[in-house]
Amino acid sequence: MAMASANVLLLPEAGSGHLMSLIEAGKRLLAHGGRGDGEGPAVTVTVLVVRPATSESAAEVDAHVGRVEASGLGVRFHRLPAVEPPPMGCAAGNVQEFKSRYMQLQAPHVRAAAAELGAAALVVDFFATGVLDAAREAGVPTYVYFTSTAALLALMLRLPALEEEVPVDFEEFDGTVDVPGLPPVPAGSLPAFMGRKESPNFKWFVYHGRRFMDADGIIINTVAELEPALLAAIADGRCVPGRTAPPLYPIGPVLDLEDKPSSNARCVRWLDAQPPASVLFLCFGSMGWFDAAKAREVAAGLERSGHRFLWALRGPPAAGTVHPTDASLDELLPEGFLERTKGRGLVWPTWAPQKEILPHAAIGGFVTHCGWNSTLESLWHGVPLVPWPLYAEQRLNAFELVRDMGVAVPLGVDGKRRDSFVEAAELERAVRSLMDDASEVGRKAREKAAEMKAVCRNAVAPGGGSSYAALQRLLGAIRGGFSTMTQ
Repeated sequence: MAMASANVLLLPEAGSGHLMSLIEAGKRLLAHGGRGDGEGPAVTVTVLVVRPATSESAAEVDAHVGRVEASGLGVRFHRLPAVEPPPMGCAAGNVQEFKSRYMQLQAPHVRAAAAELGAAALVVDFFATGVLDAAREAGVPTYVYFTSTAALLALMLRLPALEEEVPVDFEEFDGTVDVPGLPPVPAGSLPAFMGRKESPNFKWFVYHGRRFMDADGIIINTVAELEPALLAAIADGRCVPGRTAPPLYPIGPVLDLEDKPSSNARCVRWLDAQPPASVLFLCFGSMGWFDAAKAREVAAGLERSGHRFLWALRGPPAAGTVHPTDASLDELLPEGFLERTKGRGLVWPTWAPQKEILPHAAIGGFVTHCGWNSTLESLWHGVPLVPWPLYAEQRLNAFELVRDMGVAVPLGVDGKRRDSFVEAAELERAVRSLMDDASEVGRKAREKAAEMKAVCRNAVAPGGGSSYAALQRLLGAIRGGFSTMTQ
């Protein structure tokens, strides 16, 4: 008898980076799943859509879901019933706690959806380990989708033990932390939300680190050749001695790589007139914005560096929102800056089409907040980086990019200040270090970035690529589990 299609349910956290990454992973599952024994595909994919807690985020999610539904790619969507969110007070400074609690509240609706939709497997965002027990009760194999690095995964797996090993709060610790697979990590390079052990954010990350070990597998948005020592350390049990780690599936880079029509933005046309590899691109993600004090330091550093630049500058969020606004250049920039840098620099005061900019031949470097999606896009195109971490796990990403991967030059960020301040002289030094032709540090970063470009592209190549092979192993595990369930 022909086997029915295996319906894989995806449960993303509603934040745009997490949502889009898991949907892209779902597209990969569909594309690689092939045909089943009967008429239909071997695998179908249904995204369980969590209604965000704010109207602003809900509109963002609805727009993205609408675009994917209209694409005809076959990804299905199932909207979960609304739940009463945790008190918004816990979101102020405790974003990780809010996300984790909000996802945990979805557990009964996830269990009901698994039964209603005939789930063969459930793939949950790493903030949603609170639904693992509900999935087990429904008899559904459950995988964690890890949107970030193997470095953060290794740290989170180690965190329950580190909580005991380090006698003080991490924000007071002057030493280094042992993360198997990395050089010794300075405490200042740990994510800021792990600073205080009594904070709700820290306690939730300890919880998630423990629950990862209960999953049937961990799918990671990385490439085996990007983080080989870390993946080996996790698989070998060095992060959680005495326990066998779940199977690992590094399927990255999970990026939206489809060709899109040109935006015809003026900033892209400006790049067309610049020499090859001569422009430094500065962009800080969907949540990155600068006040006047930070913006003026950046302006001074860029002006003194003498290098060409394209700077996507965003202003502070409006009251009651978290998203940056279009920048008021007169308010944020030093007087005369635009005139003095005219011709070799462009400040772009609104959203920038990063997916068009990074592959442009004129781009020679990228000053980035180190969000993992942006980092993978940069490596896909072989663009070396200057890391300027702002929030989340980005300090650890910056450490790994400089010390372990060698694709970036360091930037001295004041980690003691909540606004991640960088002085003009330090930015000028980092820009020259990356962009000057005579810089040995910059030459090595450019060579390593070019090497990682080849690594990323080879990984997803059909047949021999490591990420392609990991995806096939994952599909085999899902189909094998489904076969057992239906016997």
